[in-house]
Amino acid sequence: MLSRLTRSQALAVCALPVVGLIATAVFAPLPFSVAQPGMTANVLGDDQGTPVITISGAPTRDTSGQLRMTTIEATNPDAHISLGDVIDAWWRTDQAVMPRDAVYPSGDSVKEIERHNEAQMRQSQDEATRAALTYLDRGDENIKVDLELADVGGPSAGLLFSLGIVDKLDGDGSGGDLTGGRTIAGTGTIDADGTVGAVGGVALKTQAARRDGATVFLVPRAECSDAKSELPKGLRLIPVTTLKGAVDSLVNLEKGTGSVPSC
Repeated sequence: MLSRLTRSQALAVCALPVVGLIATAVFAPLPFSVAQPGMTANVLGDDQGTPVITISGAPTRDTSGQLRMTTIEATNPDAHISLGDVIDAWWRTDQAVMPRDAVYPSGDSVKEIERHNEAQMRQSQDEATRAALTYLDRGDENIKVDLELADVGGPSAGLLFSLGIVDKLDGDGSGGDLTGGRTIAGTGTIDADGTVGAVGGVALKTQAARRDGATVFLVPRAECSDAKSELPKGLRLIPVTTLKGAVDSLVNLEKGTGSVPSC
């Protein structure tokens, strides 16, 4: 014989599956990564005691100011990201929730991802060198460029590598520095023809740049709106689409002549 449940007992019984579902949703791993501002590095200087840019086969010039490439730090590809983590990061300006596949598109294992990022970095360095030497009309000369940056993968430092090479070889073209003595930061991929591409995570990278003293940030034009979303006070955005455009903007900024685009 079945006994009749009281109203409160019935509600309690019905609530149990709901509570279970909520608990599962809160604690179950989700396909996201949580990112935050990462390290920056001055490509005109040293990284862990080693020059980032070493040029042989041509005279180089002493430079002033800084050209800082920027990064984001994301949770490990095998990290357990719960709904609570996502909600917490969603309301913070110093963190961002990103689809895991957007951060780690190359495979499932940490080793696969590391190999992919290292390969992308090597390709980016080659493209950056070709772009810079082509821009300077020195692609046929016997100039060798070595780029060293530890613990960084991916292609997003390409633009800053190219600018660093240009500054070390030619500066602003008339004896001055591309930086004008400023701390310039930025991000962007680069092709051998000098085309600058989007990278993602720019709102976090602007925060890393300002934290490390930058007053100007070079951003791929397609990502202007993202860069403006959490723009730190005191940081000026300059949109770029090509290496030539980036150089022209920095020269105009340094000399106070010509136009400097803005987002």
